[in-house]
Amino acid sequence: MEPFRIDIPQSEIDDLRDRLSRIRWTPQLPGEQSRRGVPVDRLRELAGYWRDEFDWRAQERRLNEFPQFTTEIDGQELHFLHVRSKRPDAVPVILTHGWPNSFVEFRDLIGPLTERGFDVVVPSVPGFGFSAPPRETGFTTERVARMWAELMRRLGYDRYGTQGGDLGAYVAPEVAKAAPDNVAGVYVIAGLGFPTEADLPEMTEEERAAFAEMQKADWMSGVDHHALLRAAPQTFAYGWHDSPVAALAWMVQKFTEFSVSSEPLDEVIDRDALLTNLSVYWFTRTFGSSSWPMYDSAGFAWPAGQTAAPTGVFTGPPGIRRFAERTNDIIHWPEHNPSGHHFVAMDAPDAMAADMAEFFAKVREREGRSAG
Repeated sequence: MEPFRIDIPQSEIDDLRDRLSRIRWTPQLPGEQSRRGVPVDRLRELAGYWRDEFDWRAQERRLNEFPQFTTEIDGQELHFLHVRSKRPDAVPVILTHGWPNSFVEFRDLIGPLTERGFDVVVPSVPGFGFSAPPRETGFTTERVARMWAELMRRLGYDRYGTQGGDLGAYVAPEVAKAAPDNVAGVYVIAGLGFPTEADLPEMTEEERAAFAEMQKADWMSGVDHHALLRAAPQTFAYGWHDSPVAALAWMVQKFTEFSVSSEPLDEVIDRDALLTNLSVYWFTRTFGSSSWPMYDSAGFAWPAGQTAAPTGVFTGPPGIRRFAERTNDIIHWPEHNPSGHHFVAMDAPDAMAADMAEFFAKVREREGRSAG
């Protein structure tokens, strides 16, 4: 394992600012702006901020406050953060970020977790940020999970928890399957027990109404990135890698659709956090390689989970617990945790840390009863 520090060459930062000063803006299309995509005025303002006010070096220094390393697992160079708690009885936990996010997703969560007694490991998923991209097709969440289990073994942890949201909600349960004797508990943001058309006969009238509303939500009915990236990821990657405004528009589009709040995106997700995540993609040129979960899939399906370890969620709805319990040993299912965004660690890190601590306290209590 080699120590790692982020140090983007100044020439790369200057090139980004130069490109942002030479944007060939598209005219605004007629009609309700938000229904046509990211409005031009909104993107002009944010692009100007990224060019003139956003301080990458300050964000880089902040990220470098976390101990970072690289190692090779399964032929892949892997980048990860490893932040230890001061508590001697700390619970190790490995966090898996989502798409289109990066390890930056957990920037504001790591401190609250270590204060609550967690040793925190945050790998960059292969193809994202500073981890090497997959070298061949057919890369899977199961393979990522096996890498995570090996990473935790190398770090000396023989009992640990896993966490994930979005893409991480698929990876975290797979870690328990890959290392059932080592994983104490699996914590996901949401996604378990989400109903489908096939579940309609088993649903109550109230649940059917909630399902109908879910289908109308932006995070369900917005741009279908799964289909888009399954069809032509190479084609779209040219624009995202060459044009910072194309990359910015895409990121704002998805982060806006992933919001469950009526507030503007800036009031839910800090704009510097959004632009730090985007800048990591830009400087590492990983817009295309981070698309492998979509282009290597046959289609979309909600995460199923696992029964090798107990499971907890940050929020159950719109999942239905009895559906989640078909394939999970659920011991923690809150329904009213605060969040205005799909990426809870960026929106409500303190609430998420508190809820994770509650879940893993239940895990320890159950293990104590079993040992007794």
